[in-house]
Amino acid sequence: MQYQNKGLDVQTQIDLYERMQKSRMIEEKMLILLRQGKISKWFSGIGQEAIAVGVASAMQPDEYILPMHRNLGVFTTRDIPLHRLFAQWQGKASGFTKGRDRSFHFGTQAYKIVGMISHLGPQLGVADGIALAHRLKKENKVTAVFSGEGGTSEGDFHEALNIASVWNLPVLFCIENNGYGLSTPTNEQYNCKKLRDKGIGYGMESHTIDGNNILEVYNMVDSLCKRIRKNPQPILLEFETFRMRGHEEASGTKYVPQALMDHWAAKDPLENYTEYLRNQNILSEEEEVTIKKVIIHEIEENLKKAFAEEAIDSTETNELNDVFKSFDYKEVNPKGELKNIRLVDAISEGLKQSMEKHDNLVIMGQDIAEYGGVFKITKGFLEAFGKERVRNTPICESGIVGTAMGLSINGMKAIMEMQFADFASSGFNPIVNYLAKSHYRWGEKADVVIRMPCGGGVGAGPFHSQTNEAWFTKTPGLKVAYPAFPYDAKGLLATAINDPNPVLFFEHKGLYRSVYQDVPSDYYTLPFGKASILKNGEEITIVSYGAGVHWALEVLESNPEIEADLIDLRTLAPLDIETVYDSVKKTGKLLILQEDSLFGGIASDISALVMENCFEYLDGPIKRVASLETPIPFAKRLEDNYLPKKRFTKELQDLLAY
Repeated sequence: MQYQNKGLDVQTQIDLYERMQKSRMIEEKMLILLRQGKISKWFSGIGQEAIAVGVASAMQPDEYILPMHRNLGVFTTRDIPLHRLFAQWQGKASGFTKGRDRSFHFGTQAYKIVGMISHLGPQLGVADGIALAHRLKKENKVTAVFSGEGGTSEGDFHEALNIASVWNLPVLFCIENNGYGLSTPTNEQYNCKKLRDKGIGYGMESHTIDGNNILEVYNMVDSLCKRIRKNPQPILLEFETFRMRGHEEASGTKYVPQALMDHWAAKDPLENYTEYLRNQNILSEEEEVTIKKVIIHEIEENLKKAFAEEAIDSTETNELNDVFKSFDYKEVNPKGELKNIRLVDAISEGLKQSMEKHDNLVIMGQDIAEYGGVFKITKGFLEAFGKERVRNTPICESGIVGTAMGLSINGMKAIMEMQFADFASSGFNPIVNYLAKSHYRWGEKADVVIRMPCGGGVGAGPFHSQTNEAWFTKTPGLKVAYPAFPYDAKGLLATAINDPNPVLFFEHKGLYRSVYQDVPSDYYTLPFGKASILKNGEEITIVSYGAGVHWALEVLESNPEIEADLIDLRTLAPLDIETVYDSVKKTGKLLILQEDSLFGGIASDISALVMENCFEYLDGPIKRVASLETPIPFAKRLEDNYLPKKRFTKELQDLLAY
């Protein structure tokens, strides 16, 4: 292995050695503890230390790094206290996830590290968002994100590279090409000659580096970081290396030819670099022994501290309280003159006033800038707030959800417009696995609102008409709002943007331009988790949200003899179930109307909750009225038959007569 120090001072060369040695010695100790059953799992980076150590050493301490399983050297180079790492791997309280996640599945703002999740791809988009925040704040910083060669096959990889290239984001995409994705060799993973070719395809500067040569890694990354801090651009770095142990220890390496193992064993980054330092008279045998003794002592002392810590304990209250970041809701009462406006106008006005209130708020979405969005909600926003804060995006929902999360991690607020709620399926993974779980796992907020134009009745067919709120109400960590009126929409949207937790904000397209209401012109907020009682009666309770509220109002106004409580839920998570309970205790009968298809929807859960908590008050069966168990069709007669509007009247009358 050829080493070129390129003028590096002696201390830096020694530091690189110590950092690799420390990483290696911790790993060797962890493998012993794994066999002893004292940790549950280990993803070994032995033989790859030069990459993690070299990249982390070349970056500034306040620059974000997003590492992977095998990047222990990132954590140790950032000087995270070892007892906290050891406690993390043992699932103890002084780790970083309170025992809720394992291995390197955590982040820490204190050390500017954002750990990966098992669905590897989303962190690449998160790196884009972090880098975008740096650019918006005029900070000359680099963000580095790691992936393996297997991860380059994921759609998120391509979306993230495309976003970074289009927006000139200072991201180092560090690909550890280590030979195998679990047992799948690279020739079955991709067919390009070099992984750097994938970056070139996105108009991105790309390099292939000997990932086992610590000086080549450090010098290259250091040089690139200095350049792109001044002139932001993304760069793809392919680090050629090899995984000397299994994907994780249980999987072994029997699938690897011995000749290949021998070849890479001879290229061991630590052994070769140690020999180089000796030959250069930089490291003596005595100094080497001293360094190892210091590391051994540090490991043993910190292990004692971690082992001495009691096993983690918790309560139901503690667990539930950590699903969301605490939010101190501030009531802002409506002021100003009332204007009779449509739902679409109320949302646009609410967005604009929040953009004025929060100068760190960024809106992203397809066609939202010059075009004003397909529903023209952001028309005029580009002129008012500029292209930096009102950003057209490529067509890549998953990557933009990740970018929104990265903005949040780096101190910004983000709104993403799904052009249609249906398209959230293309961003489902980062919504339910990254945004929803981050605070529970490592205490990190997801200050993101995803706007979801939804709903049928407009002849848009199966892919532009779904009301898919039940995909998300099932996921702890997400808040879901679904207003039916302009007044509620404007106030709830302001609250959603103020809330540091992820919010799915559903906006029914069929109501955009058909529903008018007197709405205060000034900024105001409304609380989540508080339903609205639109009508009062003694005979029956009707619960709905979105377009269903208007269908119910229409029927009740046509049948004034029906004495009904009509409850508009307004938000589905949190759900104001207490208002439903109180009403059912008064009326004794409950009908729940939803536009979503019947099985697995919000109506089913409300029905179950009322049965469990108000059974003795019921004077009849709970009725659920919903759309057919089919995809939503296009033709008007088919769509009318699909939607529950006509069936609602019969079910209501049947329950009243029960």
